[in-house]
Amino acid sequence: MQGKLENRGLKLITPISRAVQRNEIHELIVTDEEGAVPGSDVQRIAYLGFMEVGCGGVMVAGDEVSCNGLVLGRIAGFDETHLPNHLNIVVYSPERLDGVERGLRLESEVSVRQVNR
Repeated sequence: MQGKLENRGLKLITPISRAVQRNEIHELIVTDEEGAVPGSDVQRIAYLGFMEVGCGGVMVAGDEVSCNGLVLGRIAGFDETHLPNHLNIVVYSPERLDGVERGLRLESEVSVRQVNR
């Protein structure tokens, strides 16, 4: 996806984790706001894209998100604005680059891995 917003108004939910099921579609959004944590509001964002879950599991704030081996950042939290349609998975990165700027492509493989929990 392509696009950035300065005043998105995402409200990250307080719980630090969300379960995801195989075949669900969710949106990946990046922020460069260092204070983005569960329970906080996020304004500055860039759209990365949508992903289809290939293997269900639990995602937790702090988990590392990669696409085709390129680290996109760590999960800051989750926004439920569009539920039940999809979950916004908000990733923190010091670089607020959208999916086009990062060179992300359709059918790319996204992975989430536990880091230092």
